[in-house]
Amino acid sequence: MTEHIARLDSRALVKVSGPDARDFLHNLLTQDVETLEPGALRFGAMLSPPGRLLFDLFLWGDEDGVMLDVAAEKRGALIQRLSMYRLRAKVEVATDQRPVAVSWPGVAEGFTADPRTAALGGRAVGERGANASEDDWQAHRLAVGVPDPARDVDDGTYPIEANFDLLNGIDFAKGCFVGQETTSRMKRRGEIKKRMLPLTFDGPAPAAGTEVLNGELRAGEVLTGRDGAAMALVRLDRVDGNLSVDGRVAAVYRPAYFPV
Repeated sequence: MTEHIARLDSRALVKVSGPDARDFLHNLLTQDVETLEPGALRFGAMLSPPGRLLFDLFLWGDEDGVMLDVAAEKRGALIQRLSMYRLRAKVEVATDQRPVAVSWPGVAEGFTADPRTAALGGRAVGERGANASEDDWQAHRLAVGVPDPARDVDDGTYPIEANFDLLNGIDFAKGCFVGQETTSRMKRRGEIKKRMLPLTFDGPAPAAGTEVLNGELRAGEVLTGRDGAAMALVRLDRVDGNLSVDGRVAAVYRPAYFPV
């Protein structure tokens, strides 16, 4: 099967290098950076001290540091945040102008498997001869049931609500990171009342923020989507039953990576 390949102009790169690069990032991010081998790819995030999502990140291991794949519109803010934490650490933070590419449904030659779930396909840095659009890729991502943290979250979202714990985005065994106390407590105590799940319906996607109802009870709200499907932040105790959105019958389904 010929793989689809698309360039993601919505993503951008930041290179963190220097003798202290791995230790520096390891103490900040939700993912283990110390054991990240050159060429390996992991998924993670930078959180605020109260444990809310600031940046979703893909981490590429380099010989002299780590390449961070971040939402393009947030690259400047990420650099600013890293600079704030740098203090006396021997690290350099710089932009990298190469593009980010994805392949699907499988991992094309020269790509690395997406660390979130195999169903997403592959990811790479640099030009890769695109034969599909970013919109095609977003349709695939939504069909797999994976939220886009860059579009589906706000500054009040916890990473577990965006399924980072189910998509290999949090290493709970690595020790401290910014926002770790709140994140670990939510996981340990099972205080997970809401999660992002795919919502299906007939017709165009409702506007972001539209209520999802279970009967007359509020069950959640629509995030981003397209004809027939959208991501929604929903209450887990109200996802079963007679759901509706914008006056239309709706249904939430649990993706393959989601626990039964």
